[in-house]
Amino acid sequence: MSPSSLLIRRAGPDDAEASAKISAATFTETFGHLYPPEDLHAFLTEHHTVEAHRRVLADEAQATWLVEADGEPVGIALAGPCSLPHPEVREEDGELKRLYLLERVQNAGHGARLFRTAIDWLERNGPRTLWIGVWSENHGAQRFYARHGFVRVGEYKFPVGRVRDHEFILRRAPRPPA
Repeated sequence: MSPSSLLIRRAGPDDAEASAKISAATFTETFGHLYPPEDLHAFLTEHHTVEAHRRVLADEAQATWLVEADGEPVGIALAGPCSLPHPEVREEDGELKRLYLLERVQNAGHGARLFRTAIDWLERNGPRTLWIGVWSENHGAQRFYARHGFVRVGEYKFPVGRVRDHEFILRRAPRPPA
């Protein structure tokens, strides 16, 4: 699929089911092999339910986008206030919290379009410090974020059931207005 053949649209309250489904599917496809089944199940049950997504979609401080191919969700992004455990995070800082695409639509420019959409939303009221948490072994994502000015400034443990993933904290300083 060409980069323009997929639709990126802002999700609304009626998208909770689709948002939860694609979020769980992309997380499982990308990372599911890393965890014992009971830990993956516990994580998905806590964070990727329709009710959890309904709460996120109702939160005006956050924004979710769905990537669709022929009306079927194939990706998702989530952005909002930064909640990463770093001592320099300020209340006004933003975070790209989630950026996932199904493998079948990766490497065609869709991730870059989705990233740009979320970053533009985070900076809609002017430049501000932006943050991203990324798995320490996701080298492709780290290279992508580095190309966009994000640098590693910390690390933390991300819980998935009983497993604690080693995650890097990336930050990009506010960019001057264009």
